Amino acid sequence: MLIAHLVSSMAARRQMFMDTETSNSGWHEGHATFYGDMTCAETMQGACGYGDLFKQGYGTETAALSTVLFNNGLTCGACFKIKCYDNPEWCYPGVSIVVTATNFCPPNYLKREENWCNPPLKHFDLSMVAFTKLAPYKAGIIPVKYRRVLCSRKGGVRFHIKGNPWWTMVLLYNVGGAGDIMDVKIKGSSTKFWWPMVRSWGMNWQTGVVLVGQSLSFQVTTSDGKMIEFDNVAPADWKFLQIFDGELNF
Repeated sequence: MLIAHLVSSMAARRQMFMDTETSNSGWHEGHATFYGDMTCAETMQGACGYGDLFKQGYGTETAALSTVLFNNGLTCGACFKIKCYDNPEWCYPGVSIVVTATNFCPPNYLKREENWCNPPLKHFDLSMVAFTKLAPYKAGIIPVKYRRVLCSRKGGVRFHIKGNPWWTMVLLYNVGGAGDIMDVKIKGSSTKFWWPMVRSWGMNWQTGVVLVGQSLSFQVTTSDGKMIEFDNVAPADWKFLQIFDGELNF
């Protein structure tokens, strides 16, 4: 059985994310450009660990975030609504897009000007496909307004199990709701406790607990405080490099 847990205080925090979808007060100012070409081949892989973004369901609506927005990878999986503004020469009027944070735009502290990804700037490196929905590619870089919104995903949260018999790392992706994860716990069918996992990088979470030969359950908490318990996601005969669908989502 899959059990979803949500207490009132967590619901209140989740409502803060919901409110940004309808409130003008949630908008912030930043800039956006693009990297790669219309094939979006250069946007694959990335610092969040998602790999092939087409296979993972993120497609071309993705962004690499500047240092402040990326927050050392904690923002991976979060969704942002973005619109071009205050540039009538280039902005397509009345258009907005929703993108998922899948990569990091590294800072360049040696460059004196146009350091768009350096702190404290709020910057989005979009795929070329996403950028050209807001402005023509010749615009190069555009001022934008952005805000956090809830992510809409098809299917359940996915768990990609990697590692070896003594060390297990799990990539979590296709996360709806807030999108970014702040806590993961794991439990094997032969253990009595929920073991906290440590975020390795991006959305890869690891543990040194030996779990081979046990069915695996997870408790996943997103940044708005909502927690879902995924029971027996992987059967006892699971293998490394397999991917399992948790069936529930945020």
